[in-house]
Amino acid sequence: MKRRDFLAGSAACSLAPWTGRALAQSGPLTKIIFPFAAGGGGDALCRLLAQHIGPLLDRNIIVENRTGGDGLIGIKAVKGANSDGTTVLVTTGPTMYLLPMVETTPSFDAAKDFVPVSQLVRFEFCVFVGTAVPAEVKDFKQFVAWLKANPDQATFGVPSNGTIPHFSGSRLEQALGIKLTRVAYRGSAPIINDLVGGHMPFAISTLTDAIPQHRAGNVRILAVGSAARSPFLPDAPTLKESGVDLVADAWYGMWLPAGASPDFAKKLSEAVAAALAKPEVKEKLSAIGLIPVGSTPEGLTQELAANTVFWQPIVKATGYKITN
Repeated sequence: MKRRDFLAGSAACSLAPWTGRALAQSGPLTKIIFPFAAGGGGDALCRLLAQHIGPLLDRNIIVENRTGGDGLIGIKAVKGANSDGTTVLVTTGPTMYLLPMVETTPSFDAAKDFVPVSQLVRFEFCVFVGTAVPAEVKDFKQFVAWLKANPDQATFGVPSNGTIPHFSGSRLEQALGIKLTRVAYRGSAPIINDLVGGHMPFAISTLTDAIPQHRAGNVRILAVGSAARSPFLPDAPTLKESGVDLVADAWYGMWLPAGASPDFAKKLSEAVAAALAKPEVKEKLSAIGLIPVGSTPEGLTQELAANTVFWQPIVKATGYKITN
């Protein structure tokens, strides 16, 4: 299968446009490379960070959207960059651990080709149903019973192939013992349209995209994929609470090219943590469905390793590959 639509999911809303240049003017220029298009939640995160960590590091910071190759163009640009701290990568965790798993020939090794800085923020996925599922199906366990009674309806939508929603569906199929048919869309919006119109029974996508339609009564969120209940929808149980041993959320992280100074990585992570702790930053991130973390470099390393160990057998069992 050719490479197509390998996006790990991102918050759909954006902040008002901003140039990306930080307030400091006396220090060196640093570029944050973001490997996806402007306008989404990840892009907004990058621009907020540039604005707030620039003065803390006495650096001019700009954001560059280096798109293409499902994130690989930007990742490779940072992989081959000078390790003097003037180039930084911000991308989703899943691009860093899933891409090497599904490429026929891996283009990079996250542990060897990059120096960890910080796990920045988390965002969440959810399982939600549309009008094709009877209104009396009100929770996930009832939904599972309905699927078993209606196997011809066991079809779900995901924003694209090769993503956390894609492989979460594979894990659900395994855990529930139900044959599920996956339909890949180009983003969450067309999935939601089909759910509202009764053309697709259920979907796995970002919580941020589903919440507005859930609150409007057009779809019903039955479970979230995070380890704990979401602060954005605390009434919705987790998949684990619903009887499925699966934690499927995602996050954005920050890396430097291999060879970068560990001391600078630590200094940068401390500046990130300070920025993410600011009330005004928290408020703006919350508005686009992002939960601040601001970990240490060691914390990012542990998170990446844990996700790799968890998802590798699930991905391998699917046999899914994309060509370089």
